[in-house]
Amino acid sequence: MFSLRGSRKRKRNAGICLLLGTVLVAGYLIYLTDHKTINLQDVKSDGGRTKAPTKNNSIAYSWPKCEKNVSAANSKNFSTFTVNYQDFLYYHHCRHFPMLLDNPDKCVGAHGSADVFLLLVIKSSPSNYDRREVLRKTWAEERLVNGKQIRRVFIIGTMDAAWEGERLNKVLELEQHQYNDILQWDFKDSFYNLTLKQVLFFEWLERNCPHASFLLNGDDDVFANTNNMVEYLQAHKDSNGNKHLFVGNLMVYSPLIRDTWSKYFVSVELNNAEYFPPYCSGAGIIMSVDTALVIYEMSKSIEIITIDDAYLGMCLAKAGLSPASHMGVQPHGWYLPSRRIDQYDPCHFKDKLVVHRFFSTNMFYMWKKLNDPNLNCTKK
Repeated sequence: MFSLRGSRKRKRNAGICLLLGTVLVAGYLIYLTDHKTINLQDVKSDGGRTKAPTKNNSIAYSWPKCEKNVSAANSKNFSTFTVNYQDFLYYHHCRHFPMLLDNPDKCVGAHGSADVFLLLVIKSSPSNYDRREVLRKTWAEERLVNGKQIRRVFIIGTMDAAWEGERLNKVLELEQHQYNDILQWDFKDSFYNLTLKQVLFFEWLERNCPHASFLLNGDDDVFANTNNMVEYLQAHKDSNGNKHLFVGNLMVYSPLIRDTWSKYFVSVELNNAEYFPPYCSGAGIIMSVDTALVIYEMSKSIEIITIDDAYLGMCLAKAGLSPASHMGVQPHGWYLPSRRIDQYDPCHFKDKLVVHRFFSTNMFYMWKKLNDPNLNCTKK
């Protein structure tokens, strides 16, 4: 028998649940936008992601967590792959992940981003705090060089380990509070997810910093002479980043590795080509933002593979663009003809743009020496 009192009670309970749900959503959105006040009428949905305006009218986004595709285990030769590669295949379909730490105002909003001449995009891992600290005090310092603005972001995933992962996430939150330079997504930070990390950053770039001029796309163990980089880019025929530029250490006729034990393995099911298109080694690449956004557009129709730098080359090839070589970019370290020569003599690096495999103490030393006004590299 229908009860009017029961109906009213159910309606009242439903109203309470709706109110609680609204409060929780509002709280979550406030957290996402660095505790800025949000009018719920301004909150909109965009293809499954939540977005809300910040005080600078930029947008903070959060995607729902992507679910594991267990059917990937049914693919051919799955059991012969390493555990890390299997994990990559379980989430291979995912193109969007929730942002744990965002900085939508890094470029003073999308419209203000034209003032950013060089954005340093540094691939890091949660545990690499010491590297990030040294970079902030050396070549990645946010400053003006020749009147041009340099800004930086570290792009990071998460770690699986429960206690350690929680501690490292807390460290990243503290870093974000102090420096406002962390972009973190809720996916496993691993070698096999570097391409995913790259694509997620390009999505962020399109949304929050589309009018910047240039990017340095690099690892957190490279030495980058950003002073030289600004001079090189200012002398470029297009110093506003509105044309194609993609330079680094050029790789051509690189074969796809089919040995399952290799970390560079790519399965035939993902890509059956014999060679990758030309690309630049991912340790350090200089590109225009225009090219970066073209790559992002191409990535929407190209399957993600585990080799991030080769993937960028695939996107360039689809767009009909080519990478270029620059002798100042050395992704494999540097070679000296004799052990009697000091490999950390700053004069070896005075004209370089990017050198890979540089670690914290040497990074700090080299930056200070190169910026010493009394440095004399005149040959005797």
